[in-house]
Amino acid sequence: MKRFSIFAAVSLGLIGVVGVLYGLLFRSPADHRAIAVSAAVALGVQLFAFAVMLVVRGTNVFAAWGLGILLRFVVLVIYAFLVLRGMNLPPASALFSLVTFFFLSTLVEPVLLKP
Repeated sequence: MKRFSIFAAVSLGLIGVVGVLYGLLFRSPADHRAIAVSAAVALGVQLFAFAVMLVVRGTNVFAAWGLGILLRFVVLVIYAFLVLRGMNLPPASALFSLVTFFFLSTLVEPVLLKP
């Protein structure tokens, strides 16, 4: 539980800081909404993927990590083709921010998955 809490806090901090920086780069209210939606999606997916990895890591850490990568990719594709259109979000700010949020929080995982 401690590793999950640390991952959640670090991910939330990274997503928050990068979200603010993207807010300075993309200035329209629609862009800010897209960044906020991307942040919420990224945080939810990252927390779910990390929880699965914590459960499965004793069996096969590489399979768990691969499953997490596959999950992120599927979410990115669904987000790009369905969510952006359905919510009328600007694609550049939404996709750049989502990919960045995924990437940065994924860098934290190996440190916290070590036995």
